[in-house]
Amino acid sequence: MSVTEQKIVDIRAYVVGGGGGDYHDQDQEHWIVNQIATPMSIYPEYKKTRTSFGINALKTLVVEIESDNGEIGVGISTGGYPAAWIVMNHLDRFIVKQPVTAIEKMWDQMYRSTIYYGRKGIVMNAISAVDLALWDLLGKVRQEPVYAMIGGKVRDEISCYATGPRPDLAKKMGFIGGKMPLVYGPADGEDGLRKNIEQLADMREKVGDEFMLMWDCWMALDLPYAQKLMEKSNEYGLRWMEECFNPDDYWAYRDLKKRAPNNMMITGGEHEATRYGFKMLLEFTDIDIVQPDVGWCGGLTELIKIGNLAESHGKYVIPHGSGVYSYHYVITKTNSQFAEYLVMSPNADEVVPQYFPLLEGEIIPENGKVKINDKPGFGVTLAKDANLEKILKDA
Repeated sequence: MSVTEQKIVDIRAYVVGGGGGDYHDQDQEHWIVNQIATPMSIYPEYKKTRTSFGINALKTLVVEIESDNGEIGVGISTGGYPAAWIVMNHLDRFIVKQPVTAIEKMWDQMYRSTIYYGRKGIVMNAISAVDLALWDLLGKVRQEPVYAMIGGKVRDEISCYATGPRPDLAKKMGFIGGKMPLVYGPADGEDGLRKNIEQLADMREKVGDEFMLMWDCWMALDLPYAQKLMEKSNEYGLRWMEECFNPDDYWAYRDLKKRAPNNMMITGGEHEATRYGFKMLLEFTDIDIVQPDVGWCGGLTELIKIGNLAESHGKYVIPHGSGVYSYHYVITKTNSQFAEYLVMSPNADEVVPQYFPLLEGEIIPENGKVKINDKPGFGVTLAKDANLEKILKDA
């Protein structure tokens, strides 16, 4: 049976807790859930940890798609129970019985059919997980890695920067830079601003002048605070300010970019979705780097379109996190010069798989660099001991 003759026979959705796609679903001692500035930091009762306001409430979504020759593609995102329900009760009709090669048609039908209640958030997470599973399946059917199907490598390996609270340890592990989660936001006033700058100054002293340092502001700031933070951080050679504002506040991004010094970049897009949202970011705000998450922005099918749009504007695309799913994209693009690695060890002191414990065969950086093998699809399979809860289609 040729590739074009093979059809999809089944789609399955699962929910799982304890890390994985929902990487914030961690124990309380993990750095990623400890005090970090967030949009909820203005409320004292939800300031101490990110799990206090429910950042881990939805859990991980896992999608499997099976072809009639028995190959199985796997896609992972967040969205948990509501996203899994959407997959099994709405999106499934556009997937089952379709040719494995009809990815563009399937994506378009999923998107058009959910516009009236979706476009961003949980619906787009669900579409993204399905899309990633489709690409993984097609690669396995064709016995090709995903990167080979979307253009091929433009470099042999990918350099990575590390996101976590310890850039000094990241440097020792071979990464090219360190992006720190901002701890104090506008509600902490001048004292909090001073503590942020003290942390930056301490890390600059530890890593030296050439190592990249960045702030991850996670939608927590207002424009006056972001401007003060930017001005004071510039004294320590900060490379960029990331996702300072509510993702829908394009005006604040525009104004901060206009005021930014030439040696500092303004970045964002982690919580943006589809080519339409990124068109707004690129044309209206003129930010320097767009950072779509392939598990949230619409999957690989949409990431390719977002990347092409960014390239036409002369901008970099450095996808947010998403491990092996984004590595296959980054290695094919000249305007994706490096990748992000989320340091998922609790103390940010060792390199571990991002989607642990869900995937087998997951690629991780070695000495700060990623080399992609030639395994079919994304080169991963679901772990046999993954504690998945299958979500059934409603009767």
